[in-house]
Amino acid sequence: MSAPSGFEVRDDANDRALRPKRLTEFTGQTTVTRNLALAVAAALQRKEQLDHVLLSGPPGLGKTTLAHIMAAEMGAEIRETAGPMLDKPGDLAGMLSSLKPGAVLFIDEIHSLKRVVEEYLYSAMEDYRITIQLGDGAQAQTLTLNLPPFTLVGATTREGQLSAPFRSRFGIRERLDLYRHEELATILRRSAGLLAVEADDEGLAEIARRSRGTARHANNHLRRIRDLAQVRHGNHISHGVAMEGLDLLGIDAAGLTELDRRILACLTRARRPVGLKTIATTVGEDEATIEDVYEPFLIQEGYLLKQPNGRIATGRGYAHLGLTPDDEPPRRL
Repeated sequence: MSAPSGFEVRDDANDRALRPKRLTEFTGQTTVTRNLALAVAAALQRKEQLDHVLLSGPPGLGKTTLAHIMAAEMGAEIRETAGPMLDKPGDLAGMLSSLKPGAVLFIDEIHSLKRVVEEYLYSAMEDYRITIQLGDGAQAQTLTLNLPPFTLVGATTREGQLSAPFRSRFGIRERLDLYRHEELATILRRSAGLLAVEADDEGLAEIARRSRGTARHANNHLRRIRDLAQVRHGNHISHGVAMEGLDLLGIDAAGLTELDRRILACLTRARRPVGLKTIATTVGEDEATIEDVYEPFLIQEGYLLKQPNGRIATGRGYAHLGLTPDDEPPRRL
């Protein structure tokens, strides 16, 4: 998946440094954190393994962070992988057989698992055992291995792509939603302290307002504006510095990027429902990136509607480009 236009590629080391380490430090997603805290406390009291957990929602809301927090709260090690990296059952068998008792296995993009790998997980999740095939052909033999109790935490932006039998094996299923501006401002205040940059409330509020309801985007913007503040403004982020930095990143007053505006331009030019493939070809971006990264915000903010026969721009989408639905479509985008 390519990096969205107007966004910085994640710096994993910096990203990890800004992550909260405990549920009490996690801002927002109140229902999710409350339910997870209760489940963790109950498992610890009973001295049992935490149920398998499925976390869904748009990218950048904290699914990976919550997986690490759950491991920390349970006092367990965490092993990480991603669905696209598990090509065959053998890839998963080695990881499962090496887990320590009580460990957390985190699989990002779990919707990308091939069906044969997904089905291989069924017995591991339910009975803590796997079957390994030794050899090929008529001489092949099977060996059943018992696994130590573990918790599978899966993260997905596309819960609907998981099969019903697989989804039903997760005892805890939680969906993360986009953050409110006030919650993002709180997250940014904490991050600014960790980054050792001074910041006014007005500056942080402006960054929060233009961060698409996503903590990852907010922190990425803060790091880039921190660079600007350090070089040109005495390491201080005022409202004016935040405005300057966001303009340099190509993020407009509504939080839309250049690619957001190109998506809306595609729809307003067509004046009819447009399919995802056509949008992707027109704007030069991957279909999955448009659907997972851009559309949730455009839909939630009322710029775009999804219909059975395609996407259309709303009146607000037209207005953002200075158009009305009655205007003649431009000859070129």
